[in-house]
Amino acid sequence: MSEKIRIDPITRIEGHMAVEAVIDDGTVKDAKSAGTLFRGFEIILQGRDPRDANRLTQRICGVCPTAHATASALCIDEAFGLTNEIPANAKLIRALIFGANFLQSHILHFYHLAALDYLDAASVVGDLAPFVPRYEGDYRVSSEVSAELVNHYLRALDIRRKCQEMLSIFGGKMPHNVGIVPGGVTERPTEDKITNFLWRLNEIRDFVVNSYIPDVIAVAKAYSDYFEVGIGCRRLLAYGGFDLPSGKLFKAGIVAPDLRLERFAKEHITEDVKHSWYVDSDSGKNPTAGRTEAELNKKGAYSFLKSPRYKGEACEVGPLARMVSNYVQDSSETKELVDSLLGELDAGVDALFSVLGRHAARALEAKLVADAMAVWLQQLKPNEPVIVDSKIPEQGTGAGLTEAPRGAVGHWMTVKGAKIDRYQVITPTAWNASPRDDKGQPGAVEQAIIGTKVKDRDNPFELVRIVRAFDPCLACSVHLLDVRGSELGVFRVV
Repeated sequence: MSEKIRIDPITRIEGHMAVEAVIDDGTVKDAKSAGTLFRGFEIILQGRDPRDANRLTQRICGVCPTAHATASALCIDEAFGLTNEIPANAKLIRALIFGANFLQSHILHFYHLAALDYLDAASVVGDLAPFVPRYEGDYRVSSEVSAELVNHYLRALDIRRKCQEMLSIFGGKMPHNVGIVPGGVTERPTEDKITNFLWRLNEIRDFVVNSYIPDVIAVAKAYSDYFEVGIGCRRLLAYGGFDLPSGKLFKAGIVAPDLRLERFAKEHITEDVKHSWYVDSDSGKNPTAGRTEAELNKKGAYSFLKSPRYKGEACEVGPLARMVSNYVQDSSETKELVDSLLGELDAGVDALFSVLGRHAARALEAKLVADAMAVWLQQLKPNEPVIVDSKIPEQGTGAGLTEAPRGAVGHWMTVKGAKIDRYQVITPTAWNASPRDDKGQPGAVEQAIIGTKVKDRDNPFELVRIVRAFDPCLACSVHLLDVRGSELGVFRVV
């Protein structure tokens, strides 16, 4: 007999998400992934100065605002005709600011959001928050390794702080940096700034190599069966990211289930809304023509996320997509990292398409980014420009596509009368956690959950392990509080 499980909210993620699974004879036969909070930044931006997008869209998220700062800047650069004029220093500093946010986010995800699914922290520290309450999983990591992981959990708090400090050297502050702006950046490189950045980066690189990656390997060896859990759609999408004077660190591409590479073209992106709380007339459109108009009582809808598709197909985005895209395109640094890890785990490339494969890809990517940042610092030239002058055009269109820590993020804008006429954002989690599309095709998270065996319907730790491996981030917008700490539910934007 079939029975239904609903986990609402999913905890230890960024934002508001629910998962519903239909289980028959202990196996998930159907699943729904739902974003449960409306965002609406696209509506807020209409009629505003185009440069406001760079400030306001960062408020979509307090964890990964740098992704929106970067995507919006690239979008505005294109609309203003500046894309080919951005100074080399500006590209490097943008990448350094963004890289600092990548490192903070990846370390946050493993230690403070996901690791507690695999270690019995209570056996080390007792029943103390934030280690309880929790699902009672099948904890297999030894007591010695658990104690080490708890120590690294605490040290990761300090490492993340240093990532934020590092970002602020060139970004001014975190969250919502003021360093990345249309036309370049606001901070010039100096010897002092480079030195202060580098000593923090060196400590972070040491933590990634000597703690983060070994900890992921330790968990992977204890849970080797999770290399066969949460496989998902196996179709990967990467926009490409970290725009440098020499090209992109992450290569764009579509990777088919058989690892065949297809050239990426943004024109093939569409968004379906049949099962989303938006008007049906907006379905199937490219973001350049899309809009955001809610329909809250819509029959058959179950999510505030739309369903992005590439040539009509569901895709997974994120560290796994980026690492595999680079791997199949023969990026030497990526191949060396991935092959070394797979050798240590005695696994093939197919093992990456799994719960633990996603964690492994994220850890390796942290090393790839951190190592690259050390090179970018050396390429800065203190006496050269960091920004170009710009003028708001009467008419213009732009698209800013890049890679957030959680995957492909895109901003699309149309300018009319020197004001924003249309603005659309597709976040990484819209790709991963989307509801079914107009053809009934499940999103990547839904596909990863379907087929999973659940031992105990009242303790479905298998499902939350799958969801958290994607590192979801849904509508975790900045909230307003009054001086007494009460949340302000209604406010007016002027």
